[in-house]
Amino acid sequence: MTSQDWNNRLYFGDNLEILREHVADESVDLIYLDPPFNSNATYNVLFRERGGEESSAQITAFDDTWHWGIESELAYREVVTDGPSALSDMLQSMRSFLGQNDMMAYLTMMAQRMIELHRVLRQTGSIYLHCDPTASHYLKMLLDAVFGARNFRREIIWQRSRSHGGASSYNSVHDTIFYYSKSGDITWNPQYQPHSSEYIQSHYVYVDNDGRRYRLAPAHGAGAGPARRFGDRIIEPPSGRHWSWTQERIDRLMEEGRIAFTTTGMPNYKRYLDDTPGRPLTDVWTDIPPINSQARERLGYPTQKPEALLERIVSASSNEGDVVLDPFCGCGTATAAAERLGRRWIGIDITHLAIALIRHRLHDSFGDGLRPYEVVGDPKDLASAQALAQHDRYQFEWWALGLVDARPAQDKRRGADSGIDGYINFFDDNSGKAKRIIVQVKSGNVNVSQVRDLKGVVEREQAEIGLFITLRQPTGPMLREAVSSGFYVPEHYPNHHFPRTQVLTIEELLSGRGAEYPRVAPQATFKRAPRRRSHGSEQMMMV
Repeated sequence: MTSQDWNNRLYFGDNLEILREHVADESVDLIYLDPPFNSNATYNVLFRERGGEESSAQITAFDDTWHWGIESELAYREVVTDGPSALSDMLQSMRSFLGQNDMMAYLTMMAQRMIELHRVLRQTGSIYLHCDPTASHYLKMLLDAVFGARNFRREIIWQRSRSHGGASSYNSVHDTIFYYSKSGDITWNPQYQPHSSEYIQSHYVYVDNDGRRYRLAPAHGAGAGPARRFGDRIIEPPSGRHWSWTQERIDRLMEEGRIAFTTTGMPNYKRYLDDTPGRPLTDVWTDIPPINSQARERLGYPTQKPEALLERIVSASSNEGDVVLDPFCGCGTATAAAERLGRRWIGIDITHLAIALIRHRLHDSFGDGLRPYEVVGDPKDLASAQALAQHDRYQFEWWALGLVDARPAQDKRRGADSGIDGYINFFDDNSGKAKRIIVQVKSGNVNVSQVRDLKGVVEREQAEIGLFITLRQPTGPMLREAVSSGFYVPEHYPNHHFPRTQVLTIEELLSGRGAEYPRVAPQATFKRAPRRRSHGSEQMMMV
């Protein structure tokens, strides 16, 4: 497939199956993955209100509690019998050392995926695996077994926080990023960091008449050589040294004013500050802060990484038009970085909540400048919606809420059902206070009492509209009960009438029908990502 035929792709599903079924051999130029593992951790999405304050809505995005069971055993046997011999030996040694526990289940899962990631990576490609110290030492051994120890490039240390005190031992303030290649022939674009102000003051001590800072560098190197003419003077190099340039280049540098003479008459080269891109980037990154609670790009997703971190990786190890893959894409920082830098991209996540967040992030960030992309694996018809509901009703609920751009309201797996599955904020005046639509989603049998219950919740919450989404067809009494609610009439738009209780089927939503409510101001359900300018686009960044 050529770049002209390419559509960026966002996959919903298990990344192992997606990789095996949808990603071709040697079709990816750069892989970034941040697979979560922090034993028995639960990662929650903390939604924020339009003004930035935290809301009470907290949704469990995923658990990374790994347990050894039949699936782990089957995966282990698959890797040992069918995987590369080095990986097979390594995994057996790990099991002998660790036993059958949560860590071993996690490492077996990662071993399966590393095989596929190696397969899809081009010969000139690179992989960056982001992890914390919980499992980093084991993951590096797996990477050595799959990609080869000779293809280990760097262990990058990213300082993700400052020392916060109070710990009984050394404070943990860094993550590890393992950088491997598939071969010795890699795509590499050198990266630089700006010089510190202290370095500039101590090294670039001279200033030209035009205000340009510079330092003086010797114009000679080791080994004897002849004298050269500098202007109207012929000067011998120091004993045992030679002038670094030919006479032709010396003449050009003299004409450009790039040669300065010391008090003893020795020529030096003027190295201007603005001629240097900075100091070459090292493997310790202390200049990219984590996303704090007030950051504009913060979307509330657990494990979200700064865009600057991913932009650095994408810039260094890929070129414009290359394909970037993130198999654990979460809220889509890698896909956003790839989009902005003119790369093609593939994102994979196993939750519909993440898919919804990524879609909103991309559209908020790039607007009309967003290149075409497709979502693969989410229901496109009634039959697939029914299959999703039967497989996982919580994923179905998140997906259905995404059809109307509604925010999930609570995590019912961890608490009582308050009658609110989601809600939509909208504005129809200049008060700055959002109006609200209460959303309920039903995947099973439905009846008129559920519509009455929704009306009660709308009244209790002092919301303007109630929206009832059903997978199955509503009954006549349900529709009549909804009609009996009357209409919501905006104060400033008395000629507009919106049903107070609306019943929509999944089939209707898939056909393009949507909820009816005022849209005179941008809806504010999700925290908006800051507007970005994509590579090659004239779209301006919103600040």
